[in-house]
Amino acid sequence: MNLTPLQKRAARKERNKQQLDLNLVSLIDIFTILIFFLLSAATEVETLPSYRAVKLPESIAETVPRQTIVVVVSGSEIVVDGRKVADVADVMKTGDDVIPTLKAELELLSKRQVIREKNEALKAAITIMGDKDIPYRLLRKVMVTSARANFTEVSFAVRQRFEV
Repeated sequence: MNLTPLQKRAARKERNKQQLDLNLVSLIDIFTILIFFLLSAATEVETLPSYRAVKLPESIAETVPRQTIVVVVSGSEIVVDGRKVADVADVMKTGDDVIPTLKAELELLSKRQVIREKNEALKAAITIMGDKDIPYRLLRKVMVTSARANFTEVSFAVRQRFEV
């Protein structure tokens, strides 16, 4: 069967047309897997809550922070994991070293059930984000209260200073 050049060209065009189709489903699957990989890799870094009222002291420490309960102590209030528990003015007026509302909140959080065994050690850990200008007496009260609520591992959040 002899085909004219025009018929051969039309047959070639039809044959090549089928080979140009892209399977977008497999590309979407690849991008979905890539996004999940990037999101899971990004969770290795702990991001502490950002409070504009708290100016952290600087440090050259290179230890990576762990996921713990965060106590934020600013010039005006004490916040535990996003919940305000006390006013600094009221705490400073009392002569007692234990802050009752902070202790109650920490005891409540310490009773949470630990899901993974590797997080069992973090059950008694706490991170204090204290403003660099707060009085030591206030910081001492927060630390004593944390110890009385059975949080024995206390870490302080600092801003990393890079040496030049």
